[in-house]
Amino acid sequence: MSDKLTKIPESPKVGMVSLGCPKALVDSERILTRLRADGYAFAPDYVGADVVLVNTCGFLDSAKEESLAAIGEAIAENGRVIVTGCMGNEAEVIRARFPDVLAVTGAHQYEQVVDAVHEAAPPTRGPFVDLIPAGADGEVKLTPRHYSYLKISEGCNHSCAFCIIPQLRGKLASRRIDAVLREAEKLVAAGTKELLVISQDTSAYGVDIRHESRTWKDREVRAHMTDLARELGQLRTPEGEAPWVRLHYVYPYPHVDDVIPLMAQGLITPYLDIPFQHAAPNVLRAMKRPANEARVLERIKKWREICPDLAIRSSFVVGFPGETEEDFQYLLDWLDEAQLDRVGAFRFEPVEGASANDLPGAVPEAVKEERYTRLMEKTEAISAARLQAKVGRVIRVIIDEVGEPDEDGDIGATGRSQADAPEIDGQVLLRDVPQDLKSGDIVDVLIEDADAHDLFGVIA
Repeated sequence: MSDKLTKIPESPKVGMVSLGCPKALVDSERILTRLRADGYAFAPDYVGADVVLVNTCGFLDSAKEESLAAIGEAIAENGRVIVTGCMGNEAEVIRARFPDVLAVTGAHQYEQVVDAVHEAAPPTRGPFVDLIPAGADGEVKLTPRHYSYLKISEGCNHSCAFCIIPQLRGKLASRRIDAVLREAEKLVAAGTKELLVISQDTSAYGVDIRHESRTWKDREVRAHMTDLARELGQLRTPEGEAPWVRLHYVYPYPHVDDVIPLMAQGLITPYLDIPFQHAAPNVLRAMKRPANEARVLERIKKWREICPDLAIRSSFVVGFPGETEEDFQYLLDWLDEAQLDRVGAFRFEPVEGASANDLPGAVPEAVKEERYTRLMEKTEAISAARLQAKVGRVIRVIIDEVGEPDEDGDIGATGRSQADAPEIDGQVLLRDVPQDLKSGDIVDVLIEDADAHDLFGVIA
């Protein structure tokens, strides 16, 4: 027998910097999944990487600057950098500042990204490497094991004046309903306790493919938000429990009314992320968004009658061109009526390519800042009151992190209620949790206290 041993070459290592929204995070997961299938390993830092991918955000000028800063850091620390994501559509801007980048690709151009990595750091193909299993589920996740983003479509058919998403990601392109459900089933089987459904416009899912039907579990299911929600509500974890299913980026189309009873029945998490953006009719028209704010208030009231535990989060833009003090006060009054649970706000920022840039009536920066402060004070007070109403109740909480014992041996933990999406909403802070508690556990918690954003409690 020969003494010569066959040496399996080391896999090239890829580093990843992922910026922007959850949809970009899903893109990063898909890219890394494909690269691992091709035999690549992943580096936790710049030093150990053969090439670094920077998945950029290009929605706002501030996000672009953050992306450029991340590219610059990767160039300085590693030198071998591939740029992808939304800002990849501005290749000339990136190359003007960083001529040494190896490649620049646009949003969700998975094949081009993988090809660029292959060229920069060729994969180590061979029978030994190819026979090594990629793992039980074959997926790379950038989120904790217990929650996963489920992307149902790309692009958007809206033409909002402040937004360039359709230019960056194209028109609405929905995934097949059976493919979405198969992915969701696989994620839940692998340990996901919470599915976060995302897209640019979840309510419009299936419009572009005429809500085509596909066979799923021996029945016909339409590519439609209500069918999708109903089917996701049938999923069960290996322990036989229903995962939380959270709907993001839901425009208030009429058929959203049909989803609320599913929440009341416990099939879907009672949570809606609706990007209202404003309430004043004049501003909504200038934004090229539906101006039916009074009807929306009626619907919110009806939704809460059907599902009292419904939590609504939204985001608003202050300082949009032409926004008057009367318009802004209208928004504040509307918020008093709507009593939204969670609110984020943005100061209007011109984005290259957006039609809003040409509108008259630019709002001075100082006025934007003053209105932003007033809006946040208003929504913080509403949030504090709504959270205070939960004190004394027992609610379900999913555990995100368990701490180390303190000097007295007590262990704390951080979790979220069904009203809280990860990274963007509040938390539930627990005291004196048992030693065997772990991330992903869903437990009943007695709420003992609250502040403007978070709840505090103990396992019931």
